[in-house]
Amino acid sequence: MPVPTQIHPVSPTAPPAGPPGSPAPRPEPPYRAGWWALLRPLVLRLHFYAGVLVAPFILVASVTGLLYTISPQVEQIAYRDLTHVGASGGSTVPLADQVAAARETHPEGTVVRVDVPQAADRTTRVVFTDETVPADYDMSVFVNPYTGQVQGQVRSYGQWLGFRAWLDDLHRNLHLGALGRSYSELAASWLWVIALGGLALWVGRRRGERRVRRLLVPDPQARGRARTMSWHGVVGAWVLIGALALSVTGVTWSRYAGANVDELRTALSWMKPLPSTSTGAAAPPAGHEHHGPGSAAHSDNPDALVLDGVGIDGVLATAREEGLGHPLYLTPPTAAGSAWTAAENKRDWPTSLDSVTVDPAHGAVVDRVDFADWPLMAKLTTWTIAAHIGILFGVANQVALAAVAIGLIVGILLGYRMWWQRRPRGAGNLRFGRPVPRGAWRRLPPPLVVVGVALTGVVGWFFPLLGISLVAFLAVDVALGALRRRRG
Repeated sequence: MPVPTQIHPVSPTAPPAGPPGSPAPRPEPPYRAGWWALLRPLVLRLHFYAGVLVAPFILVASVTGLLYTISPQVEQIAYRDLTHVGASGGSTVPLADQVAAARETHPEGTVVRVDVPQAADRTTRVVFTDETVPADYDMSVFVNPYTGQVQGQVRSYGQWLGFRAWLDDLHRNLHLGALGRSYSELAASWLWVIALGGLALWVGRRRGERRVRRLLVPDPQARGRARTMSWHGVVGAWVLIGALALSVTGVTWSRYAGANVDELRTALSWMKPLPSTSTGAAAPPAGHEHHGPGSAAHSDNPDALVLDGVGIDGVLATAREEGLGHPLYLTPPTAAGSAWTAAENKRDWPTSLDSVTVDPAHGAVVDRVDFADWPLMAKLTTWTIAAHIGILFGVANQVALAAVAIGLIVGILLGYRMWWQRRPRGAGNLRFGRPVPRGAWRRLPPPLVVVGVALTGVVGWFFPLLGISLVAFLAVDVALGALRRRRG
């Protein structure tokens, strides 16, 4: 019988043997993990801790932001008696007389701004400083432009009235003033980190055509924690762009990072240009006197800067001659020798923010800046901020903001559910899930560690609250690690 041939299995990693006398083959180089395999544990740990510790701030900002999306309609309903007139038409009384009527109702404070009615059924709004309202707030008095009678007054914050201003304050600082602004800054500073880290982790899990589809569609076959993770990742992917936009625009309003953003925009000439308000105390050229005789003398009247010279009606006429449309805001001179500012404030699409400054003595145009001449980045900043507060595209903008806010709320709650489902088997009802294993930094190559530390330092400097909270996370993590080693 033939002797069966004995076959010896060959290790897949062992190099094939060469002919007798040939030099020994070189050993295979050790396996080296790809860059994502090295970074993933670090990103996962950062996403986990930021999600557990910072997500409550983002959750509060999302809930208050969701409430804010309905504020324009609530404002229109609640203050319609102030902002609209019952019967419109006919001739209007001079704007100066309307300001004087508002002054009788509000004898204290100075005139900050006069909002010209933007439609035939709207009232004139005269904004005064007021010591009885919170800091950064004013008092808005509404005057019927046809009768000159005051219809009422309400405290305001910028453009927003009463309830809308209250919601805006709740979203920005929880009505805690400067201290409360840290909450919203912390949320805005971390939101983009958590969102991009989550996207990287979610994309890193997808392989093959079938799994690529699961980026935007939950896996119907998943169960338990895998099902929660599938929904968490899909919801995060859908709201990613909106979350990043809210994070970037939210940072521009923040206390510390916002100052760094302003410095960067100033250095790169990205700031909004403003027309000059200096009249130079010189007489205008011949042929440039408008709307009545000039008079630079100021009396003891607290509204002298509003009434002297061509007055507010002359300034309005000049602004209309220059082609400025609605809504139109008139800002009085702040001192003798400075000019009026007439500025459009149409912040929806298409945007119209042209402005001129007018010499109060003669009604001549001192300077003009058109929105078309703004730097591109200044325009983008204006548009993204208008989108953040839901006025760029009207109701569609509000619906999109509400969808992003709801998505963030759902994603955060699903993230906490994943943490709860990560509990060890047999754990009591009050035990939470295990944290992500430690040691991610030690597995990285030294050059990558150096780059990571440098990048973290730069980001932490630009976003101070992010940097401080990250140092706090690391300190807590190191302390917990030392405690576990001692117990071990």
